[in-house]
Amino acid sequence: MTEQFRGLMAAFPTGVAVVTTFGQDGEPWGMTLSSLSSVSVDPPTLLVCLRYSSPTLDALARTGSFTVNLLHHEARPAAELFSSGDPDRFRQVAWERPTSLGGPHLVDDAHAAADCVVDHMHRTGTHVVVFGKVHTVVHRSASQPLLYGLRRYASWPQIA
Repeated sequence: MTEQFRGLMAAFPTGVAVVTTFGQDGEPWGMTLSSLSSVSVDPPTLLVCLRYSSPTLDALARTGSFTVNLLHHEARPAAELFSSGDPDRFRQVAWERPTSLGGPHLVDDAHAAADCVVDHMHRTGTHVVVFGKVHTVVHRSASQPLLYGLRRYASWPQIA
């Protein structure tokens, strides 16, 4: 059943994001995800799903805030980097601290970012669903989003 489920989800195209946060020592953490959803407009709330064993989840839970960086169509290298587990990933991308709560903003790779405060979390199987109340949104460009489906990256098709 697990492989059938993976095949089902691979056939569902979605946008690509990198969720970021800071550890208690100020060290940046982050990981690629495609499990992102808008929950509510009032109050603005997002949900993200992170692996239970993720060090990013551990840092996020301790600090209570995170940022969702929505990647643009030319940010495939960043998506792959943040899904690789490379411990030096933040030395390989441009990022900046948010003006208030949240995690690193990927300034060259994200077309938009949402800084969130953890509202609550719920563990389900291998993952934890994190609900975050959005307190700041930053739009960096009008670039097309990076998409992922059928186990490959793509960009939004141009419509003539």
